[in-house]
Amino acid sequence: MATTLLNAATATGASQALSLRDGDKAFQVYGTTSAGAGAATIDVEVSNDGTRWDTVATLTLTLSTTEDVESWSMDAFWAYARYYVTAISGTDATVYGTVA
Repeated sequence: MATTLLNAATATGASQALSLRDGDKAFQVYGTTSAGAGAATIDVEVSNDGTRWDTVATLTLTLSTTEDVESWSMDAFWAYARYYVTAISGTDATVYGTVA
């Protein structure tokens, strides 16, 4: 079952953190605009203490009125993971992110 960490994000910043219970994790981000083109850059960050975050992947979305999806997976034993939206643009650009 997937857990949503980014829920209709429209600005830069960090999502809530997820406590990881095992090593295999699949990360998926997706988003759209209400009109025209846009873009979003979202980092996958991990931490063992919930304070110091390290970027392990950068996912890039090309946004439009048709949903764009980007996925990444890891097999590592980190205590926590989160998304960090580093850039987002476009008319009503909105992004989502899940971890399963």
